[in-house]
Amino acid sequence: MSSLSRAQVEATLRQFTDPHLDQDPVSAGCLREVDIQGGNVRVRLELGYAAGLFKAGWAQMLKMALENLDGVDRAEVQVDCVIEAHKAQEQVPALANVKNIIAVASGKGGVGKSTTAANLALALAREGARVGILDADIYGPSQGIMFGIPEGTRPKVRDQKFFIPLEAHGVQVMSMAFLTDDNTPVVWRGPMVSGALIQLITQTAWEDLDYLVVDMPPGTGDIQLTLAQKVPVAGAVIVTTPQDLALLDARKGVEMFRKVNIPVLGVVENMAVHICSNCGHAEHLFGEGGGEKLAAQYGVELLASLPLSMAIRMQSDGGKPTTIADPESQIAMIYQQAARCVGARIALSDQAATAMPNITISDD
Repeated sequence: MSSLSRAQVEATLRQFTDPHLDQDPVSAGCLREVDIQGGNVRVRLELGYAAGLFKAGWAQMLKMALENLDGVDRAEVQVDCVIEAHKAQEQVPALANVKNIIAVASGKGGVGKSTTAANLALALAREGARVGILDADIYGPSQGIMFGIPEGTRPKVRDQKFFIPLEAHGVQVMSMAFLTDDNTPVVWRGPMVSGALIQLITQTAWEDLDYLVVDMPPGTGDIQLTLAQKVPVAGAVIVTTPQDLALLDARKGVEMFRKVNIPVLGVVENMAVHICSNCGHAEHLFGEGGGEKLAAQYGVELLASLPLSMAIRMQSDGGKPTTIADPESQIAMIYQQAARCVGARIALSDQAATAMPNITISDD
């Protein structure tokens, strides 16, 4: 009879904390299978979020820990990522072929919200998820530029009703900019804009998305309320700068999502610090620690604190945001970590429904 027990395996796994779930894999409900065959131990974990760049290292760390257990000759740890659809607002029907919708919002314009949305979508795709991005800023769409889609490109139409999203860098993209002339401003009242947003979301033939990132217009007006009432949003990411005025508007955004029962997944702070390219001097041009204070005030996570960087701006304007233009850079790694944390926060939203593990123990 094997001297190893399920309790020993679980106790070992409990010593390690998943940095995105902030829990050990057993407590987080990730353990799916433990198979003990004499001195050989096989463990299978299932992460409910996209973590393609993380899971191999995570598996190796747990494997080494298990192999240090007395009586273990060989350990195998398999980590899978299985992304499910998670609960959104009550009485809002699910969107066809889209599992989870993430709203990226800000109370104020000019804080880097669209750049954050683009890099978040690309980072999720790099982690192995199927991702789309919808540019919901009807008056000032910019995702087409950020994804390097040539001006004048138009989506194809299926069955005279559904737009086929364009694809760039492995992400499905849809924007009002693809349907209008870039030199002609959209002069619409609120109800027309809201109607256009709903049409863009529901009449785009998204193809089996794990995540749809919605780049919201700034503010807390008609479009935001329409989204909250008619689109099943799994959670929202709030983008701000440390500046007091930006934080004031960001608080309004947090409060709005709370009132319509959409969880705030976390805060992204842009332009946190400027580092001089000549001398290396660091200066907090827009204040310091504002994003952290906002996150703490509402009990949510500070997902990322990003510098005021010329590279971020140039790469976005050039149609290849930082996450893919310079994927090994420190800034890209910050976006990847934020993307995994966003997915993990969504996965935790209904953790109680997670299946229990299947344990198998047999004689040598």
